Amino acid sequence: MRSRISSKGQITVPVEVREKLGLKPGTPVVFELREGGAMLKKGAGAVHPVDLVYGIARGLGPTDPWIEAMRGPGPEADATAKARPSARARAKPKKK
Repeated sequence: MRSRISSKGQITVPVEVREKLGLKPGTPVVFELREGGAMLKKGAGAVHPVDLVYGIARGLGPTDPWIEAMRGPGPEADATAKARPSARARAKPKKK
């Protein structure tokens, strides 16, 4: 596949390459100089947030309690809460 450099130094990445690599507007790319050419790589330069914390809890035991503390109770707790009548439903009806 071929492309040309514009007068502003811009290139058009062929659609087949964009689709294969998932390149969208704003996707960071890096050019690596190689002997006799250059290589374009996707996504280098930005650090993914998951990479910053990956493995941080290793060796500290189960993570489910941590996740529940950050996220709140899971669906089991929601089902229990829905099974109980609300305060409004328990209230005595007003006399007319």
